[in-house]
Amino acid sequence: MIGDTHTAALVGRGGSIDWLCLPRFDSGACFAALLGDESHGRWLLSPTEAFKTRRRYRPNTLVLDSEHEVDSGLVRVTDFMTPRRAQARVVRIVEGVRGAVRMRSDLNLRFDYGLAVPWLRPGRRLVTAVAGPDAVDLRTEAPIDVTTGSVTSEFVVRAGERVTFVLTWHGSHEPAPPAIDPVDALRSTVRFWTEWAARCEYHGEWRDAVMRSLITLKALTYRPTGGIVAAPTTSLPEELGGSRNWDYRFCWLRDATFTLYSLLMAGYDAEAEAWREWLLRAVAGDPRDLRIMYGIGGERRFPELQLEWLPGYEESLPVRVGNDASRQFQLDVYGEVLDLLHQASREGLPHEAAAWDMELRIMDVLESAWREPDEGIWEVRGGRQHFVHSKVMAWVGVDRAIRDVELFGFDGPIDRWRALRDEIHAEVCREGFDDDLGAFTQSYGSGSLDAALLMMPLVGFLPATDPRVAGTIEAIQSQLMSSGFVRRYDTRTGVDGLPGGEGAFVPCTCWLADCLALQGRDAEARELFERVLSVRNDVGLLSEEYDTVRGRLVGNFPQAFSHVSLISTARNLSRGEVGPAERRRSRLGQVLRIRGSGAGRR
Repeated sequence: MIGDTHTAALVGRGGSIDWLCLPRFDSGACFAALLGDESHGRWLLSPTEAFKTRRRYRPNTLVLDSEHEVDSGLVRVTDFMTPRRAQARVVRIVEGVRGAVRMRSDLNLRFDYGLAVPWLRPGRRLVTAVAGPDAVDLRTEAPIDVTTGSVTSEFVVRAGERVTFVLTWHGSHEPAPPAIDPVDALRSTVRFWTEWAARCEYHGEWRDAVMRSLITLKALTYRPTGGIVAAPTTSLPEELGGSRNWDYRFCWLRDATFTLYSLLMAGYDAEAEAWREWLLRAVAGDPRDLRIMYGIGGERRFPELQLEWLPGYEESLPVRVGNDASRQFQLDVYGEVLDLLHQASREGLPHEAAAWDMELRIMDVLESAWREPDEGIWEVRGGRQHFVHSKVMAWVGVDRAIRDVELFGFDGPIDRWRALRDEIHAEVCREGFDDDLGAFTQSYGSGSLDAALLMMPLVGFLPATDPRVAGTIEAIQSQLMSSGFVRRYDTRTGVDGLPGGEGAFVPCTCWLADCLALQGRDAEARELFERVLSVRNDVGLLSEEYDTVRGRLVGNFPQAFSHVSLISTARNLSRGEVGPAERRRSRLGQVLRIRGSGAGRR
């Protein structure tokens, strides 16, 4: 992935950019070969003969270097997007390293997810492509050949020579933006990312993996608003050839909440505060209308459509844009939002009155809504149930509101909330535990397991050593493990109302490692976490799931939730002080001791 904190492109090992939406993450794709073939849009830049490839990111950046080796020599292609100021730009710099290599650039722009063939206007070292509201300029010193819908270049690059390409998007009604110097743009882009990375305060084990994950999360952030997309792609299948293909180019409150916590743990307070402000704007209004996801600008409506002209990734249909899960009721989101706001206060973010007012309004809803069935964390489409994880997260929401009153002196009906917290806890332990199974179940009376239950000790509902939790962990290891990775649940039960199956879930595997560590089983936890690290791609990125049969990543890519879980587990398993959290908590304890019991509302 390369990106500019407004959108992102995916670059294949073969040198083809097969996915890019312009100008935003959720815009129509102008390169959609990822979900079809080259006729649906791509930009191939590679040697004309068979080659071997080695790739890496430049340290602490999102600048990608790909070295292609042929019999006659070695060439390096550097791909990046310039940090956005006005226009979206993709820059590709070809440099000869050894010998002489014949290269080919094949640019097929197809706007609106591969549907619209642009009108091409050649100029001097410039081609402009126009289709409806979109225009793209290609500038290069390489020779250009323009045919219907395509721009090609063939050239030879020798050791020490350089050929550059700059692709710039602008509105079709706007004049072409001025040219830039690609080499200067490279220097400024490297500087942008390295300066951002230098702010990282994580000093624990696996720092390189954590840093790559943090950069990935930064790249998935929509800079104008602070919103964080779950992934930059749509419809990459959870099962190859299957129909579990969803659009993830939106901001899930749950995923973004975990992301914010990871950023706080690494010292990125500004990004965390920007996301909290995005949250306050997005959920403004009646908490009863709280959505589980929003657009990157805070939009509430993105109906789910099927793009019938795209054949799908490895024939996995349908291809979807939009997501109808946005209309679901997921009880756990209320608890996660309250947990986030509590953690933000604990970690030192200034607590605004608007944030506490929103918490109070969410609590008003939660006091009655926690009794209702919901679609749950996994967004099932088989009907609402009383999911145990959802009830646990309702308990978390109440617990965090109580702690806000106790720690920070906010005004709230704490006695009523304490009674509610006890009531929810008692019901979950009574209705959600199966004595015969010796474990908590996916929903009341279901008898099925759910890896989301691994969150119970992680959020403080019960300790990991509690016999009921220990039994749940053991049952999940026994029944939901596949070749050393954890599946979310048994899809054969039909609970989700969807055909087919899916891969093992990367975040759930990290949660199991966390639980094992809490039980004192450090060696097992570390072995499991190293297994997760081993399935990252060649540049350290993770998708949502892992196909244990085929031995490959599946699902939308790269996935924020997976990288958040990697960061969290690395921190949990690292020994000693690993970042700013421990220092902050020490300071918080000092402040609270000074304030004493008479502290007023902040």
